[in-house]
Amino acid sequence: MCFIFCLLQMFTDGLECCGLLVDYCDVFISYTDSLFSFRKLWAFTGPGFLMSIAYLDPGNIESDLQSGAIAGFKLLWVLLVATIIGLLLQRLAARLGVVTGMHLAEVCNRHYPTVPRIILWLMVELAIIGSDMQEVIGCAIAFNLLSVGRIPLWAGVLITIFDTFVFLFLDKYGLRKLEAFFGFLITIMALSFGYEYVRVAPDQVEVLKGMFVPYCSGCGAAQLEQAVGIVGAVIMPHNIYLHSALVKSRDINRGNKKEVKEANKYYFIESSIALFISFLINVFVVAVFAEAFYGKTNMEVGQKCNESGSPHSDLFPANNQTLEVDIYKGGVVLGCFFGPAALYIWAVGILAAGQSSTMTGTYSGQFVMEGFLNLRWSRFARVLLTRSIAILPTLLVAVFEDVQHLTGMNDFLNVLQSMQLPFALIPILTFTSLTSLMNDFANGLMWKISGGLLILGVCAINIYFVVVYVFALNNTILYVFSAILSFAYLSFILYLMWHCLIALGVSCLDFRGSVRYPPAVLVDEQPELDS
Repeated sequence: MCFIFCLLQMFTDGLECCGLLVDYCDVFISYTDSLFSFRKLWAFTGPGFLMSIAYLDPGNIESDLQSGAIAGFKLLWVLLVATIIGLLLQRLAARLGVVTGMHLAEVCNRHYPTVPRIILWLMVELAIIGSDMQEVIGCAIAFNLLSVGRIPLWAGVLITIFDTFVFLFLDKYGLRKLEAFFGFLITIMALSFGYEYVRVAPDQVEVLKGMFVPYCSGCGAAQLEQAVGIVGAVIMPHNIYLHSALVKSRDINRGNKKEVKEANKYYFIESSIALFISFLINVFVVAVFAEAFYGKTNMEVGQKCNESGSPHSDLFPANNQTLEVDIYKGGVVLGCFFGPAALYIWAVGILAAGQSSTMTGTYSGQFVMEGFLNLRWSRFARVLLTRSIAILPTLLVAVFEDVQHLTGMNDFLNVLQSMQLPFALIPILTFTSLTSLMNDFANGLMWKISGGLLILGVCAINIYFVVVYVFALNNTILYVFSAILSFAYLSFILYLMWHCLIALGVSCLDFRGSVRYPPAVLVDEQPELDS
């Protein structure tokens, strides 16, 4: 643009004026570069995309397809809102890591007493194991679909053991190369689910309407439960801990306020781009099943599968009940309606989702264990432990039950992770609101109020999801057991909320002056990502 202005000035005022204009353009370019630089954005790109993989794990994909099949396009706006909420929470996590040089688990270790700290660690570990189980389930189903049933589910579960060695091998080449590899897996997911989107060709007007018009006409309990499930599947508790640690992988002078502010800006931009891409992929899945299978009955799908010669037509009973789908059935019905290519490409996308979510759980487990317990295990030992815990129950189900029971485990695992959500959201709001810890970067009054209401709403939604799931079990013994657990669970949440309110400025709750937050100590050491 400056060059064009220069040419125009040459014909009017001569070269001297052009030279002045060039000088002005140089100043202008330097100024705009200080406002935004693609080179700097590229330097900070990586942690946000690694974090965003948790928004694309097999549990999320299953929640997406069920949302489309049960509610059509009507809940796309819930997915959008949940993603925006997730972005705001990830922003808090990144700011904590950038400003303090410590990730969330380390800060919890420093500020909470021993017993609450251990309980908090156990809750986060449960969330990580639950996420790892979903990855194992997704990979096993993908292998089964790709091999046309030749690889049984139990074999697919065992194959995922080798993920440990593959990713430990890749990790030796450094974090940037690993980030590039996961960018490649996200690209595979985008191409796979994007193909399904183009092949099914959903109504674009309905997609946009469902995305931006918050309505759900004619919705009942099933649709409401699905909406709650979307929020529970999108916002992952251990992902908050992960992101606060990943941002430490970049060299930042934390004694320089301007540099810290710049890092916060670019990490937020990068996270926004990463979550926008993950949102589009999730939209692809919802829209495909909303267009093709919303309102379909088991009989309709079964007849279509018989006509196409699918070997899986026995999955759908001959009744007029509304079709219920999961990751496995989703691939089958796509194959029945749109050809074998749709089934195999779906399976490739699920495999990429399962494989990529492996490392997020691996890193989360590493940082959580090191932060809470000051215990440094080798990454090999840490991955082998959590992978074994995840594989054993999944393998038992795969051996003694069928694929429908294996995919049904996703509902239980989503409930499990929903229950752990307060143990990430409450601490992140607590510590990012502390002036003694965050200095000039502590949350302002509006962030404290809106963040508190936001976290309260998310926790309430997820607790509702848990209550609905427990009552659906229809077992008196389980009701009593759940009531006992609920009392202990809510008591601990109230304890964390008490700490949080004091950090937010409600000092009158600190009756004995027992809650003290020491001042921040800048930590510049990097996490051991490349070891």
